[in-house]
Order: sequence, then structure tokens, then C-alpha cells
Amino acid sequence: MSLSRSARLGALATAAASFLVIAASSAPTHGAPGIGDTYFPRLGNGGFDARHYALDVAYNPDTDRLDGRTTLTARATESLSSFDLDLQKLEVTRVEVNGRRAEFTRDGDELRVIPHGVLRKNRTFRVTVTYGGVPEPLGGPIVFGSSYGWMKTADGVFVACEPNAASTWFPSSDHPSDKATYDIRIKAPKGLTGVSNGRLVSTYDKGGSTYTHWRESRPMATYLATATIGKFDVRTGRTPSGIPIYVAIDPVLANSNSVDVYAVTAAATDYWQQVFGPYPFEETGAIVDDMPQAGFSLEVQSKPAYSAVRNETTIVHELAHQWFGDSVSVERWKDIWLNEGFATYAQWLWAEHQGTRSAHDSFLAGYDARPADSSFWQTVVADPQRDTMFASAVYQRGAMTLQALRERIGDKAFFRLLPAWTHLHRYGNANTRQFIRLAEQVSGQKLGDLFHTWLYTTGKPAL
Repeated sequence: MSLSRSARLGALATAAASFLVIAASSAPTHGAPGIGDTYFPRLGNGGFDARHYALDVAYNPDTDRLDGRTTLTARATESLSSFDLDLQKLEVTRVEVNGRRAEFTRDGDELRVIPHGVLRKNRTFRVTVTYGGVPEPLGGPIVFGSSYGWMKTADGVFVACEPNAASTWFPSSDHPSDKATYDIRIKAPKGLTGVSNGRLVSTYDKGGSTYTHWRESRPMATYLATATIGKFDVRTGRTPSGIPIYVAIDPVLANSNSVDVYAVTAAATDYWQQVFGPYPFEETGAIVDDMPQAGFSLEVQSKPAYSAVRNETTIVHELAHQWFGDSVSVERWKDIWLNEGFATYAQWLWAEHQGTRSAHDSFLAGYDARPADSSFWQTVVADPQRDTMFASAVYQRGAMTLQALRERIGDKAFFRLLPAWTHLHRYGNANTRQFIRLAEQVSGQKLGDLFHTWLYTTGKPAL
């Protein structure tokens, strides 16, 4: 087949235009300084997908100084002339990309890295940041008015970082939508124990220091990482079903705890496997530290961290988070009820399992205790806003939503739904719309009215 001269010119023009489009689309760009979460617009970073963090941290409790070196392995999702990492306050002394010295600038909590050459789309690269200083915990209204993040204790440090404090102690893409695996190496004065996520690879003393190496081989959100350091009595073993368990308890608390943390952790981990599906991580456990001023506990991946709150119902709550929050993480922070509502409902299920109160009665107790004009009913659970993202309604009305769902679709469908959810989004991220869609698929019912009433509107729902 032959073409006329005008057709050939047209073809050439089309080809030239296509080339320009391709060239423009592959031109290197600056990675975005955030992933677009409305609650924390500059958390996380665009242009790459974090794959693995190698964290080396050395901590001196006498001066509260942290010296660190973080190597992030990532895949470029676009061709990058530069990219950002999140890092709050600490001083950066050196940055390397793929082994070559890189330039960097600071803009508030953003560390902009300018590599020697373009990082091509879909290529894996490594960035190493050397840094140090005295980490500062965060405060404000978000976490019940408590400080959170890197918090000094009498003998070390308690590290609990939800939602935005991981970047107070290591450079990262600090948003749960960008999960990665971890190797965490901790250097601390001899006699102190560094406890972190996953399995303990090695521990040894050298000179006046103790070195511990932990490996989390399952994807983890940044806020779930820890490097808690102090004097701990450590007990290890396996749950009755065979899951390795590591429990570290500050000896100051040895005689003040009214609950056997090891026993409850083992029992609850095994029971939640029956209800929520297989345990998603290599090890279960707990970190119990003498940090009453923290005022909260946190579902640190594989080892929940407990400060001032130490009781059975808190333990079963934080362990339920290993499925709801840790393995299945929120896509955006407005979906936080998918973590807290489910973990609170797990407390009701535990009471039901123990034979002390049914989930239905727990629901009614919370519902009846709050009059219609209570401010409790004014929180939109599916979008509670940043400073009130941990409001009691996110926990309690979130749990009420699940009980209302259970009573609508019946126990058979409900207890198929929970492990289906954790299986479908294992090690990933999910949102409220996806949960509603799965609930409708599993139950075969239209449920939009129920979720609209309980999650998306204010006011006390009629029963």
C-alpha cells in the first residue's frame, strides 16, 4: 500500500507529536513533597515506592542524642531529578544516592535530595542519609493531648509514633500508604536492651555498648516502627499454637502489674487467629515500659508498646490491631475507624468469648450511656478530622457500626467477612468504601443505608 505526499506529511506530523508526548511524559520531575492525605498534606512522598529501610541508630540516654544512618531502598514510579524524604528537626550531615554523594536542601520537615543523575522510572535506587541530634516528641491535640514519638524515659527511650512522628527519628516516606520491610540495628549503652519489630537477628556486647539487630520481613507502616531502649526483663517462648512470642517488661513494673502480659498476649494472639484469620507476622509480643506520662499504648507491629495503660482489655485491643491497622493499614488517615473501631469491637468480642458480656450488651451500654445531645454523636466517623481523629466516637461508634452490621447480616456472614477482609488486603492498604463493598458481597445485601447512618452522618441513630 502506498501513501500520497499529503498523507505522508500527515503521518510524519502525527509521529512527531507522539514523540513529543512521550518525551514530555518521561522528562524527569521533582517528586511531590506529600502523597495528598488531607489530614497531613506533606506526609509521605511522591515519585517513589519505599521497599526496605535499613536503620542504624545509636542512642545515648545521658545526652538524649541520637546518631543515625538510614538506607532506603525504593523504586522510582516516575523519572526523578530530585525527591523528598520526611525528617523533623534532626541535622543531616551527608546524603548518598546509589553510593554517590548527593546534594540536599531542607524545607521545614522536608529533606529534598538531588542525586548526581536522573533516577529512571521503574528503576530501584538506594538513598543513605547520615544524621543526628536530639529527637523532639510531638504534642498537640491529636493523641489525646499527650506527647508522642521519641520520648525519653528514666533509663532510655519509649518510641511510639502514630500518626506522624516516625520522621522525628529517621528519614522516611512517613505515611501508612508507603509500607516497607525493615532491618533495625540499635546501639545502646551496655546493660540496656533495644527492642524493635519482627524477629531478633542478633545481640552482642562490644566495649561499653550493646548491639541488637531486628528484622521485620513483612511490610510495615512507618508509624509502627520502634527502637525502644531501656532495662527490660525479657521472656520468650511460643503461644499454644506455636507463634514465637517476645515480651519485654521494665523491671520497675514487675510487681505492679495486675495482669500477666505474657499469658494474655499468647491467649489473645491465638484466639484472634480463629476470628480474624492467620496471624500476619513472624512474632507476637509486648513492650511494657515505665512511661506513665505518655498516657497511651500503641499497636507497634509484632510487639504492642504499653505505657501507662496496662490491662487485659488494652492488650486484646492492641493485638487485634495486628490485623486491623498493621497488616491491613489505612489508605488515608480519615479511614482511621477501620483501625480503632475494629480493635474496640475486638474488646467486645473478647468479653463475649470470656462469657462476661455479649457484644450486643456492650453496644447497648455505650449507646444508652450517651444522650442524643451528647457531643459524642457529632463526630463523622468516616472523616473525623485531623485533630479529632482519635475521638472516642471513632472507637466506640466505629464498634457500634460493626455490631449493627453483625445484627443486620447475621453471625454467619459477619464472621466470614472479618477474615475475608484481612485476607483480601493482607500487608496492604484499604478504605471504607472497600469494606462496605466487601460486606455487601459477602452478605448479599445492600448496606448503604446502614453505613450512611452510622459512619457518614451526625446525630444519635434510632435503633
